Amino acid sequence: MVNNSHDYKPRIFDYDNLIDYAYLKQIFIKANKDFLLKDYDLLESDVAETALCGALKSRIEKFLDKDKIYDYYVDLEYNRNNGNIKTIIDEELAIIKIKCDLILHSRGHNPKQDNLLALEMKKSYRSQEEKDTDRKRLIALTKSTYDNDVWSYDGKTFPEHVCRYIIGIYYEIDWENKKIIIEFYKGGQLAESKIIKLPLTPTKHFVRL
Repeated sequence: MVNNSHDYKPRIFDYDNLIDYAYLKQIFIKANKDFLLKDYDLLESDVAETALCGALKSRIEKFLDKDKIYDYYVDLEYNRNNGNIKTIIDEELAIIKIKCDLILHSRGHNPKQDNLLALEMKKSYRSQEEKDTDRKRLIALTKSTYDNDVWSYDGKTFPEHVCRYIIGIYYEIDWENKKIIIEFYKGGQLAESKIIKLPLTPTKHFVRL
């Protein structure tokens, strides 16, 4: 997203600002409502998570554009961190290569707050191990820092390992039981969870969070 207007003032995001967490959550909620209403046929067709994330990406971009958020980008399976492969540190301090299903970030243009939103999507018939791995990844990605002996955040340089996403979202589609499980992560832990009940056919008023 690029804006050439001289009147444009970029929004400043801050990892520790609860208002920014709430704002990004609302962007996702509005985009998800639009996605479920207009792309319901993709759920019915049981297309791959990548295709679903691609449709959701377009919906998120729509609402970012409405709010004139031009300095951040929605990318799928992005695996770069300042030119290097994205990595996180797991609970056992092992370094793991990652690529998230969907992220909202500045692509490295804003070292102070590069990462805003990370989303992992899973179909309910996937293994429990795969689902738990996604949840652990979101916990790691939304941590403020790793241990001080790993890196020190100064707002000027990128950490060696990726973290400080303002919000993480786990998105599980249970088509058989017509529901979607959504978990929101903040500060390296589960903050809240919701279940959306899906009707047999889409209607304007069915999506409630």
